[in-house]
Order: sequence, then C-alpha cells, then structure tokens
Amino acid sequence: MFSPLKFWQKIVVLVAVVLLCVGCSSVPSTSYNPWEVVTLPTDVNLQDVGFTEDIQHGWLVGNKSALFETKDGGKTWQQKSLDLGDKNFILSSVSFSGQEGWIVGEPSLLLHTNDGGETWSRILLSEKLPGNPNTIVALGQQSAEMTTDVGAIYRTTDGGKNWKAMVQEAVGVLRNVARSEDGKYIAVSAKGNFYSTWEPGQTAWQGHNRNSSRRLQNMGFGKDGRVWMLARGGQVQFTKADNTEEWEEVQNPELSTSWGLLDLAYRTPEEIWVTGGSGNLLCSPDGGKTWQKDRGVESVPSNLYKIVFLSPEKGFIIGQRGILLRYQGQAESA
Repeated sequence: MFSPLKFWQKIVVLVAVVLLCVGCSSVPSTSYNPWEVVTLPTDVNLQDVGFTEDIQHGWLVGNKSALFETKDGGKTWQQKSLDLGDKNFILSSVSFSGQEGWIVGEPSLLLHTNDGGETWSRILLSEKLPGNPNTIVALGQQSAEMTTDVGAIYRTTDGGKNWKAMVQEAVGVLRNVARSEDGKYIAVSAKGNFYSTWEPGQTAWQGHNRNSSRRLQNMGFGKDGRVWMLARGGQVQFTKADNTEEWEEVQNPELSTSWGLLDLAYRTPEEIWVTGGSGNLLCSPDGGKTWQKDRGVESVPSNLYKIVFLSPEKGFIIGQRGILLRYQGQAESA
C-alpha cells in the first residue's frame, strides 16, 4: 500500500545524503608532504621563530618565557633560560638582522642581543607605553620597529635607547597585525569587525569596513603585491595586485568545513600555504587560483595557527602545545 508519508521521508533522506556528499571535501591532495614534525621538550604554546644571518642558527619563543635555540636549521632545538625573575612572560615575537636580534613580549618586555643571542639584555620600556609589545622587526644596525597590542608603532635607530612614535594614537585592541617589506602595516580588530591600514608618512591608522558578512580572522601582505584576507567559514580573499583597495571574488578552498583558516604565507610569489584548525593545511601552486590539501599533516593534534617562510627553502608552522613543523622541501621529504 502506497504511503505518502514514507515516500516523502525517503525523499528527505535522499536529499540529505546528496547534500552531505556535496559538502564532502573534494580538494585534491598534494603530491607529497614537505613538512616534518619537530619534537620539542615542551607543551607550551609557541609564538614566533627567527634566524640570524647564519641560516642554521635560529630562535623560537613562546609562552611561559619559553626560549629555544637551533644550530642545525631547525631540525633540533635546545631550551634556553632567561634571567627574568619569577614572572612568566609571553614572548610573542623575535627578529634578527645579522647578529643583532630583538624579542618582545608581555607584560611589557623588550630584549636585545648583539651577538646572535649568546647574551640578551633587557631594555626597560616606559610605563606610559600604550598596550603591551606585540611584534618587532629588525631593520638593520641598531634599528627596529615595534608594535603593541593596541596598534601603537614605534621605531628606534639607536639600539633601543630611544623610540619614536610613528602614529599619533593607537587603533584599539587587535587580533593581529602584519608588516610589509616596505614598511606598511595592516591590522585586524579584536572582534574581526573591521581592519586598519597604515603606511610611512601617515600620522594615523586608516579604518576600513570588512567587505563580507563574515568576521575577519587574519590579514597580511603577499609577495605578489596583493593583500590577503582570511574570514570565518573558511574564506580566502585577495586584492588586485595593481589596486589594493579593490577585492577579487571570495574563495572557499574547502566548502562546508568545520574548521577555520588561521594564517597564510607565501613560499614564493606563486606558491601559497594556508594553515587551519585541527591539523588542516592547504596549498595553492598558482597564486590562489586552485587549491590542494596536504593530508600528510592531518594527524597532527593541533590547530596550526602561524606559518612563517624565512626564505623559499626555510619555513615553519607553529601549533599549540609545543607543536612545530619544519619545511623540508620535496627532495628531503622524498
């Protein structure tokens, strides 16, 4: 006997199955996995990595005043101690120019070295500093640029003795901030509602409304002249290379994902890598036109929240609880 109710129940189930299959990942896999998981004797959250002029000699910083040194290009790391008293600091950024290096962190910490990190000296910061130091970039002999977590920008040209404010006012609490090679900055607000830009010569940040209903996760500058944006729901978007005020169409490299995109980095002007939650890693070999998924790292039990390429041959992915991945290229991983 024909039952209209059962008939429509079957139709609903069939439609649900079809929609589920459509939502399944159809992103092709990369031909190989160039990333090696590096074992570290810590479970703290790491924050940043930087290398001296010696490509084998680098430093890794993180929460609870964590500091690690490598002398073999990042294959192995040795934990180092800093004389900072009983207080635990979040070491958020490290940068070198030659043998001169800088580390910043919170609460209100600035460290400086002239000998590749063999010795570190603490430079006291003014109590009137807006916010906590957040990022630092070494720019040459005795010169560096520092930002705080509320968008203040300062520059020193005398080894940290004096700092000049580059903007008149801070922009507000930030989710993240990035600097281009030519000194421009872009910052995402703490809630992802808007972003701000600044370039040398301007006295204040310029605010911009987001061009999507999705909240912003991260933004930065590409090696091809474009600005990139990651938004909630796995969205990727780029500006046009000749007009960073005009955005290209939104991309969803992997539809219907339950994990978010967290960071993006260019290995070359064409090859782009995007990290995400739950060990997810995407690669585009053609500047974002097509995407592949590196399924060789899906078993890594961590959100991969930062990716850094110091050169096309040297890159690292930083995750939670002491997780670190090292780029080793096709030849070494084969």
